[in-house]
Amino acid sequence: MAKRVVLAYSGGLDTSVAVRWMIDNLGVEVIALAVDVGQAAEDYDVVKERARAAGAVEALVVDAKEEYAAEYCMPALAANALYENRYPLVSALSRPVIVKHLVAAAREHGADAVAHGCTGKGNDQVRFEVSTRALNPDLEVIAPVRGWGMTREDSIHYAYDHDIPIVATKEKVYSIDDNIWGRAIECGEMEDPWNVPPPGVWLLTQPTATESVDVVVGFDAGVPASVDGEGLTPLGVIERLNAVVGSYGCGRIDMVENRRVGIKSRETYECPGSLALILAHRDLEGICLERDLQREKARLEPRYAELVYDGLWFSPLKQALDAFIAESQRFVTGEVRLHLSPGSCEVSGRRSPHSLYDYALATYDAADEFRHEDSAGFVRLWGLSVETWAGTQGHLGEA
Repeated sequence: MAKRVVLAYSGGLDTSVAVRWMIDNLGVEVIALAVDVGQAAEDYDVVKERARAAGAVEALVVDAKEEYAAEYCMPALAANALYENRYPLVSALSRPVIVKHLVAAAREHGADAVAHGCTGKGNDQVRFEVSTRALNPDLEVIAPVRGWGMTREDSIHYAYDHDIPIVATKEKVYSIDDNIWGRAIECGEMEDPWNVPPPGVWLLTQPTATESVDVVVGFDAGVPASVDGEGLTPLGVIERLNAVVGSYGCGRIDMVENRRVGIKSRETYECPGSLALILAHRDLEGICLERDLQREKARLEPRYAELVYDGLWFSPLKQALDAFIAESQRFVTGEVRLHLSPGSCEVSGRRSPHSLYDYALATYDAADEFRHEDSAGFVRLWGLSVETWAGTQGHLGEA
């Protein structure tokens, strides 16, 4: 019996060609697995038909939107995870949930290998392969696109020659990856970092709203649970904010980022819902977290984002950081008011039943209960080491 491979299938040019290429060149049976994490306007009946037409013995679709929102986006939100302090990990976050189902399908269907359609100079090859080996080290990982040596035009001709139905054309210039957490757009004229992204690349952030509005996001132990008082699942909150915040043209990112393989890459993203949620969540933490906990968490957040970006979702350090972050979220409950106007999304208020903001300590009015008499001794002791240094060594550095 031929070796059986489960392919992470998107329905695009590369993975459709990969189905037939692996059959013809490796002598394997291919099961195509598409994982729905909220890709825009995807018809999965068509996707399955395309996979079968390419030669797949089975075409599967898993609806993972709720799982992705609750078990992947929410931990990243709790960590305020922004790679290089800007990018909310749109593509990187979706890969571990895809791999989880890829490995599960391999087990269920008796496959001894999995495959992906990633190139040799991107980040996704790392994410797919490291995650696969973390979940099942015995599985072989096949990367046909990395090894077949075909250009995009060659792949299109290969598809035509083998009667593989595709939607790609030679004129397509952008590479787009999207899910509920946002949308990534690269290639084309944007490969020159000086060029302005053309207006046609934006989909989620079309500025149609003109009147300012306030939106209140409610959190329960760090998890967004409502919008304007309406209880919603994490997926529901994300979808609501994608629509509302995006309608004000907010959530665009244009950056040059450092890929895992060492290449600097110009990337554009639109992430209205995820960026608004991180903005609100971080602000709520400001009144709910004790000072040293807040500072230490902020110090660890960039490392968390790097681990996710670098394909280490399933790793000991990531698990340990998750435990720390989960503990930090116990009292992050309350509401944050976002003020939206064309091109702007800002926090305009926050409140929590666990707030550490004490009006009686903070106010300068008559209600002030702060013990001012304690400050003189505190300040003296706080600066004692500097005062000692200044009296004995400070003058020695003078010219």
